[in-house]
This record gives sequence, structure tokens and C-alpha cells, in this order.
Amino acid sequence: MMQGTNTDLSPVPLLDIGRGNSLLREEVLQAIAEVYDSGRFLYGPQVTQLEKQIAEICNTDHAVGCASGSDALLLSLMALGIQPGDEVILPSFTFFATASCVSRLGAKVVFVDIDPLTYNVDPAAIEASITRRTRAIIPVHLFGQAARIDAICNIAAKHDVPVVEDAAQAVGAAYHGRPVGSWGQLGCISFYPTKNLGGFGDGGMLTAESDILADRLRLLSAHGMRPRYHHAEIGINSRLDTFQAAALLVKLKHLPSYTAARQQNARRYQELFEDSGLVAECGDGAIELPHQDPAAFHVWNQFGIRVTDGHRDDLRTYLQERKIGSEIYYPIPLHEQSCYRDCGYALGSLPQTEKAAREILHLPIYPELTVDEQVQVVAAIASYFHRAHHQKVA
Repeated sequence: MMQGTNTDLSPVPLLDIGRGNSLLREEVLQAIAEVYDSGRFLYGPQVTQLEKQIAEICNTDHAVGCASGSDALLLSLMALGIQPGDEVILPSFTFFATASCVSRLGAKVVFVDIDPLTYNVDPAAIEASITRRTRAIIPVHLFGQAARIDAICNIAAKHDVPVVEDAAQAVGAAYHGRPVGSWGQLGCISFYPTKNLGGFGDGGMLTAESDILADRLRLLSAHGMRPRYHHAEIGINSRLDTFQAAALLVKLKHLPSYTAARQQNARRYQELFEDSGLVAECGDGAIELPHQDPAAFHVWNQFGIRVTDGHRDDLRTYLQERKIGSEIYYPIPLHEQSCYRDCGYALGSLPQTEKAAREILHLPIYPELTVDEQVQVVAAIASYFHRAHHQKVA
């Protein structure tokens, strides 16, 4: 039975960035003021400190700040020397930036299918797609849950192909106790405001074990310039500014508690949905709850349910009418996007990806979400399915 029901049905937003940030307002403003007064807006000591702490969290020797998670992916491929004609394997069920970095370098995107339980890339599909032109693999640790990165790295090592971990949504996550970002040659993190460690604008970080790769990342992210006005390589301008680093250092202290709150919210959703009886209604407007890989330390950037029997879009409309936020990550797989239609992926070529795009629906799970709000979300979903059931019977 659901507990903590609130009769005051106020809106439940999908995200409430301000709710969490407001608790740290004075501390963040003080940190920003110190940067303001120092005048060191780029390459300030706070950037170095943040890089050191992220490297410790990811258990890597190096972390290199950059302007965004998207740039982290691009810089990774640049550092690996990806060229036109090279092939890079990645899932179609991911955010656009995972693929666009490949295309920007003139390389060929090779989309592969996902594991239907975790939504992460299927290692077997990766291995089946490796050719003599494969130059990198980009597994995505989607929604805060690590992909089967041990199997992926074993496959990559067998074929001597580097792995770039897209950990944009998974800072703090781990697989078999080993942090994401430390398995492949390079790891990519995003500090976009909606991420588990969200900044106050764009920002990103790269992780690496190799001294050589870390040095190349620093060179390429600063126009390929060393020393000043001497350019040995063509780089880009992608720096994590000191304001962002200072604010992120404040929030980083709270990352463990943010993670614990997200995990608690995920457990509560599981209990509430199980109590509602919705999960047991197989084949009749049923929902499927997220699957957690036992080997994964899941940090729950998103909580995505599957809505079967074609009810997903109607359910989302029903929730919107009741001012309950939800989102679809991702409604159009990348291989179906207009800009990638010439890659030759026919409808049905990635069946698990396409099925997930039709069925998945994401619910609020941010750390500050209350018990009453979660009860309200589950009650609204239960109400929708009870109504749908009665309409079907009638």
C-alpha cells in the first residue's frame, strides 16, 4: 500500500535544478567571487584541483578539463588520431554527441544494437561489427548504469582497438567495483546542469591513464599551441573555465549524498510500482521497471520505465495534463535521424534500439524529489492504467 500520499497535488517537474542549487547558493557565490577577484578566469587553481579530484574518483592518473562533454568525445577521437575513412563503433540509442564527434572528423559511424534490459550497447553486437577499418569503440554508460565494460574491453583488446568511455551520464558509477572512465583508454564526463554533477553551464572532463594521451588532450584543447603562438597540431579551443570549476568543487563534496538520494529514489519507485500491481499486469497495459546489472554501481541519472502495448505516448500526455514531468530519452534513434539516413540502416536493422525508443519513458529522480512526489507520480500512472483497463473491458 502506498504511504505518504499528499492531497495537495502540486506539479512534479521532471527536473528541478534550482531546488538543489538553492541549498548551496551562498557557498557557490563565494567560490565564484574568489575567482572574480583573482582575475584567473582560465587555468585557475580551481581547475587543477577539480581535475585532481575527478581523477581520484575515476581512479585514473589524469583528468583534463574541457568545455563540454561533447568536446570531451571529440578531443578523445582527435587524440587517438581518428581520420576520414576510419570506423568507430557506438550505439544508436544515445545522445547525438556520441556520434557527431565521429562525423566531424570524417570517420564512419557504425551503429550497433543494445541489450534490451539495460539499454547499454551489446558487446556481442560490437564484436560482430569490427572490421579491419575499426579504429575506436565508444560504449555509453547510459542513464547512470555502466555498460558491460569488462567484456567490451576484452573484445577491444583482442582486436587492438582503443575504447573511449562515454560516461557523460555516469560520474561516480562503477562496474565490478572499478569506476567508469578507468576501463578504456579515455573517459568522457559531462557537467551539463542536468547531470549528476551538474555545473552552471557547459563543462566537461576527460580521464586517462596514459601520460602521452593526457598531454595530447591538453595540447589539442588549447589550439594545439605549445609554446605560445607555436602550433604543432591543429587543435580546438575547449577549456573548462575557472568559474565552472570553482562552483563544481562546491557541488563535488555533495556527490556521494546526491548519488545515495538517487539510489534511494530508485528503490522507492520499485517498491511503489510493485505495490501498485502495475508490474504484474503482464500484457495488459503493463510497465517494465529498469533492470539493474548486479555488477553495476548504478548512479541513476535517469529512471526509465518501459510502457508496453502502445500506451507510452498516451500515458505521457495523461501525466502532462496532471503537471507531472516526464521525458523520452531517446524518441528517435540516431540511425533514424535525417542526417544519418544515408548510412544505410533500414527500419528494423537495430530492433532492440527501435523497440526501446517506442516504449521507454523517464520519470523524475533528482536527489531532492520527495516521497510525496514519487507517490503522486506512481498514483497517476496507476490511475491511467486502471482507466485504460476499464475502457478496454467496456
